[in-house]
Amino acid sequence: MTERTGAGDVHRSLALMWQEPERERAAPSPRLSVDRIVEAAIEIADAEGLESVSMRRIAAALEVGTMSLYRYVPGKEELLDLMLDRVLEEDLEPYPVDWQATLERFAREMWDLYRRHSWLPFVDQSRPILGPRAMAGMEALLGGLQDAPWTSQEKILAITTVEGFIASLARTVNGAALAEERTGVSNEEFWKAQEPILVRALESGRYPQMAALAEDAFAATAEDSFEFALQVVLDGLAASVERRRARHTGS
Repeated sequence: MTERTGAGDVHRSLALMWQEPERERAAPSPRLSVDRIVEAAIEIADAEGLESVSMRRIAAALEVGTMSLYRYVPGKEELLDLMLDRVLEEDLEPYPVDWQATLERFAREMWDLYRRHSWLPFVDQSRPILGPRAMAGMEALLGGLQDAPWTSQEKILAITTVEGFIASLARTVNGAALAEERTGVSNEEFWKAQEPILVRALESGRYPQMAALAEDAFAATAEDSFEFALQVVLDGLAASVERRRARHTGS
């Protein structure tokens, strides 16, 4: 089952993220706080996968009773919203006022984030809950895009285009690693098992373009894939900027 943001009580998630008065509903506990619960949940997700995150599992990690967690966080849906904001950079360095340098740095930061938290790209964030770190990150990004000749809508589209390609690539790369962990079958063994029938198919003459590929055609590493895709996306955006500027100058 796909985990989704915004699936719980949106008002409670926002209140907890933005630390409004209802955040600490229970008496102070030396072992418990919203922050400690969220941090424990992220540690479990990083080590064991998001499917292992439950209120019971978190309570065991913190050595407290399960029901005591509900005084701080309503449930797993709201907890997921808090986790997604927490993994973002807290003290973000300002981006340069250079749209291309800004988007390239953003892409590299997101790639690193998705690789460190392998569960993250699998979360459906089509309805995100915007917490303070997400808002601060967006503010910094927009500051770096001030020199781009895009409308407000186009700036958001540029950001979501870059983030979307990063998330998609991370899902593929992280998924392959997770499949290896869960099945005990390496990616090399997986493809080796298909080799006999694929060789016969290529030798049949029905797939001449496939047969003509070099042996290393499918040997790109995760980093190779990232660098190639990033350059393609940035080149495409650069062409968009140049067309916009050319129209503006009448050339």
